[in-house]
Amino acid sequence: MPTTDCCSQPGLMPIENAREKLLQALSPVHGTETLPLVQAAGRVLAEEVSSSVNLPPCDNSAMDGYALRFEDLASGLPLELIGKSFAGAPFDGVVNPGTCVRIMTGAALPAGADTVVMQENVAAQDESIRITCEVRPGDHIRRCGEDVPEGSILLKAGARISVAHIALLAAAGAGTVTVLRKPVIALFSTGDELRQPGEALAKGDIYDSNRIALLAALAQMDLQVLDLGILPDSKQAITDALRRAAQEADAIITSGGVSVGEADYTREVLEELGDIGFWKVAMKPGKPFAFGFLQGTPFFGLPGNPVSALVTFYQLAVPALHVMQGDQWNGGPHTLQAKLLQPLKKKPGRTDFQRGVYHTDDNGVLVVEPVGTQGSHILTGLATANCFIVLAQESGSVEAGEQVVIEPLGVPLG
Repeated sequence: MPTTDCCSQPGLMPIENAREKLLQALSPVHGTETLPLVQAAGRVLAEEVSSSVNLPPCDNSAMDGYALRFEDLASGLPLELIGKSFAGAPFDGVVNPGTCVRIMTGAALPAGADTVVMQENVAAQDESIRITCEVRPGDHIRRCGEDVPEGSILLKAGARISVAHIALLAAAGAGTVTVLRKPVIALFSTGDELRQPGEALAKGDIYDSNRIALLAALAQMDLQVLDLGILPDSKQAITDALRRAAQEADAIITSGGVSVGEADYTREVLEELGDIGFWKVAMKPGKPFAFGFLQGTPFFGLPGNPVSALVTFYQLAVPALHVMQGDQWNGGPHTLQAKLLQPLKKKPGRTDFQRGVYHTDDNGVLVVEPVGTQGSHILTGLATANCFIVLAQESGSVEAGEQVVIEPLGVPLG
């Protein structure tokens, strides 16, 4: 009689379904704050911003040259130089027939002028100039409001503010912006064997890499963290920590304690105090992932194995946290197709996220190969990888030379 693959057992939720449930269950946090523009990079805009000015604010020169009337060029006569226009020090007279003004890049176009001739195409002599090339009407003029008309929307609510956005907002004179407040994420690890890096290890102890890595990941995502440290395998300690986290944080992330071991209390406490939306996902690594709510606060229970913890965080928790920050999820991770250089073993039943390195070969073909041992405790492979090789839940082993889906790693793993 054939044996049942444990990966195909009932109760494992496909990762696509799990991700969709997470995204549907969460919403942006309430509350806003107003920040100086220089502090707003990476934050999510709470209110749309409109421009109170035209950009550019007036017609100005795109070149160093001479501002003149195009119709005056038809005579072929020299033009009288009557002044200069600099950025910040415009010419306040009028360009009348037969005259011109020396103008610098960014300087306001003088009244009466409608064309700028770049200085390389002008022969200047004393107080007059001659044009030495063909000129088109309106050459080298940046028109008032051609970039941003006054009153137009610069950024809509929900935009994550980039440095380029800040440049645009600053150019339009916005000194402050109203952004969503940062979600507060409570974080702790569980395990009697865990020690803080730098402490001495007794027999059977290991260092707590999960919490340290997650602290760094949450910082890269610009989230505020309530660090509850390392908890012992104590039901009471975990109960107290979860109750505090539910009161003080917008979401809870734990590492370890969601499996089926005798000392894995986190899931048990969550079932008593809250509701588990789902537990066990059809993914490898990372099957024992739990999601639910504790007194209305979302809870993400990551596995204890270090690679499993980081892969489930990246694939499931990160999209959900983006929603809480106010981001719009784009419907799925960015993927590419690459040629596999080495065969990969796989059994149907779970979506497999094998750690890999991709590059373009000498023939311009995108290729990928797995990195080292793929065990859920092997951190060196994840540290070396620049992508996941994503093998679909129903697929089996893959031979070298086949096309596979890869997911390049981004923030906070990349």
